[in-house]
Amino acid sequence: MHREEPSRSAPPEDRERPAGAEDTRGGKGNRGTGGPERRPSASEEPAEVRRILRLFRPYRGRLAVVGLLVAASSLVSVATPFLLREILDVAVPDRRTGLLSLLALGMIATAVITSVFGVLQTLISTTVGQRVMHDLRTAVYAKLQRMPLAFFTRTRTGEVQSRIANDIGGMQATVTSTATSLVSNLTSVVATIVAMLALDWRLTLVSLLLLPLFVWISRRVGRERKKITTQRQKQMASMSAMVTESLSVSGILLGRTMGRADSLTRGFADESERLVGLEIRSNMAGRWRMSTIGIIMAAMPALIYWAAGMVLQFGGPAFSIGTLVAFVSLQQGLLRPTVSLLSTGVQMQTSLALFQRIFEYLDLPVDITEPARPKRLAKAGGAVRFEHVSFSYDTEAPEGTLDDIDLAIPAGGSLAVVGPTGSGKSTLSYLVPRLYDVTGGRVLLDGVDVRDLDFDTLARSVGVVSQETYLFHASVADNLRFAKPDATDDEIAAAAKAAQIHDHIAGLPNGYDTLVGERGYRFSGGEKQRLAIARTILRDPPVLILDEATSALDTRTEHAVQQAIEALSAGRTTITIAHRLSTVRDADQIVVLDAGRIAERGTHEELIATDGRYAALVRRDAHLAPVV
Repeated sequence: MHREEPSRSAPPEDRERPAGAEDTRGGKGNRGTGGPERRPSASEEPAEVRRILRLFRPYRGRLAVVGLLVAASSLVSVATPFLLREILDVAVPDRRTGLLSLLALGMIATAVITSVFGVLQTLISTTVGQRVMHDLRTAVYAKLQRMPLAFFTRTRTGEVQSRIANDIGGMQATVTSTATSLVSNLTSVVATIVAMLALDWRLTLVSLLLLPLFVWISRRVGRERKKITTQRQKQMASMSAMVTESLSVSGILLGRTMGRADSLTRGFADESERLVGLEIRSNMAGRWRMSTIGIIMAAMPALIYWAAGMVLQFGGPAFSIGTLVAFVSLQQGLLRPTVSLLSTGVQMQTSLALFQRIFEYLDLPVDITEPARPKRLAKAGGAVRFEHVSFSYDTEAPEGTLDDIDLAIPAGGSLAVVGPTGSGKSTLSYLVPRLYDVTGGRVLLDGVDVRDLDFDTLARSVGVVSQETYLFHASVADNLRFAKPDATDDEIAAAAKAAQIHDHIAGLPNGYDTLVGERGYRFSGGEKQRLAIARTILRDPPVLILDEATSALDTRTEHAVQQAIEALSAGRTTITIAHRLSTVRDADQIVVLDAGRIAERGTHEELIATDGRYAALVRRDAHLAPVV
């Protein structure tokens, strides 16, 4: 495969790194994160919390209903101990069976109403939570779609997938139930404390004596789990990246042909072992301290009975059996929401780490943006001009990848760009569809700077066929329709015929409904290239970029693909990046790049007559040409 080797034309992340520099693409000990990992300080956490709350703003109406249901449920549930007190102190001693029946029915009704309210609030809160998760997933995906190509060259695919799947998935419990649980438990705690005060303020003070200690312990546990969660999610991202790379079709082929399957398995086992340790630490963090809280809260009834006895011993007022039982019932009712409230605080601290990782992606700067008032071309003519263009992947580097490139390709004309590996050929082609932006000069389409055009105009005007054809795991027809979703079956067949691939597709058992397989591995390299060409024909762009589209093919396959390319290029402005010079001899203009500068330009005949770099490349091709 004749691809440009990393050199002056390669992004900085693909060049040799100084010793100790971080490899953001991954590897053991150097896992790509797609951006610097910055841990917010404690003073920044309130801002993070406010940002999280803003995610729920579109659903504040539903949340208000949840709040009302929670409040009503809490108030109704508090009534049960008072009904119990009346049963023990009045109805049973006085043998008032009518009152006893009413009070018993009241307790049953309270349980039914509380359950109905609970189901309704769960339904609404879960719906809101899932909508928030949908909004987050969509926002992250949309942001990644806007990120420049450079971001994806330095970020492992598995890391990106982990942010969308693992991090957002890990927040499910928080966004679907934590908010409701927080409001519900807080309301229950407040209502219960008020009811306890109404029964006896002294016993209430005894019950609440240790509450500040419980809050302090839960905050300590929350901070500890938050730290471990951040480490755990990084490890899960690393494992996801490893699975994506090693279990893809290419990864399996490489692993088996290199005899590295066992080594990869051991590497995965090591990564999984690290995750095991982090999962155990995450689950056990503060477990003993939280268990201590539970033990103390469970022992509180004994403390209440002891306190009531001591009050009576020292001449205080006696408590009725009903009041004492009602108070202990309320105190036990306080236990569940209080422990749950403390656990919710711990869970929120843990989830804050996940939100921070998502916000890191949402806050990534987008280098290539559409102008505020973009220009639109109804139908581009196809004239392309490179006006003293310079470009560098690293703006701080002393030398750029391209320097003072000045070229003009008229509408319908053809330009071939050749040169040694690493001379900047592919980089030059990336500037037309704005995969990168120039650092100096301008690239013009029909006299308009491409940076001033809207993205839709660029996508409609410039088509790219590269050496590395990407096909989705879908049918042939669906892959072709990716270029034009509303294409008819006749249009698809016509494009396939022009690309010299229709007969092969028609001969398949399922025709155009045949699944192409992961990354198109059911098709040969030449067949995939012709599918890519058919897809571009459907798009019908006035400007066509062919980036080494035939360099990886054998001579016979190259001839078939070249015929398809000629059909595709007819009437279009064509920029061909070539390693094999046999494909560019008929170009209107040939440019030889060397170290990012134009070394020669002219037609094939003119450059051969000059006997310079181009002529030397032609002689090299003649020497390396295979015998068929």
